[in-house]
Amino acid sequence: MKKVWTMALLAVLILGACEKENTKNAVHQQSRNRVILSSEYGKTGNSIILMMDIGHDGKTCTGCVLQGGQLIHKNCMGHGNYCATSAAVQLQQAGYTINAVTTDTFDLTSEDFFLMPDRSLDYTDDKNNHYYLNIPGQMVYRDSTTLQFTFTGLFFSNSPAYEND
Repeated sequence: MKKVWTMALLAVLILGACEKENTKNAVHQQSRNRVILSSEYGKTGNSIILMMDIGHDGKTCTGCVLQGGQLIHKNCMGHGNYCATSAAVQLQQAGYTINAVTTDTFDLTSEDFFLMPDRSLDYTDDKNNHYYLNIPGQMVYRDSTTLQFTFTGLFFSNSPAYEND
């Protein structure tokens, strides 16, 4: 009987040690939807690159953008994860409001509008803390003078606010 208890105790200790080791070695797997610090980050403190999978196949879309009174499909816009895209932006904060203004004029699209889906982008700061930059879905229009897009209502959180369909 003593031998059975010893074996049981030994099994519990081994399993417990393995569990601690697995948890300890668990590494956060980086998403394709993420924020990357720009090389200009040191100069301005708020230049970042948004890496996102967005859009959907036009074969399955009867229309997602209203243009000229008609619903039409636009590639690499809206819900889905069909296209890998990126945009360099400058974050601007006024009180609790965070906006992002594109600095690369035509990387997202050559259109005068962009249908941005809800996105939660992985972000790890310089102290290795993990956050999410959340961008609410919105239709944005190119500024007629600067030709830039401005995304509004961005916020950081400890967990993703959106599913990233």
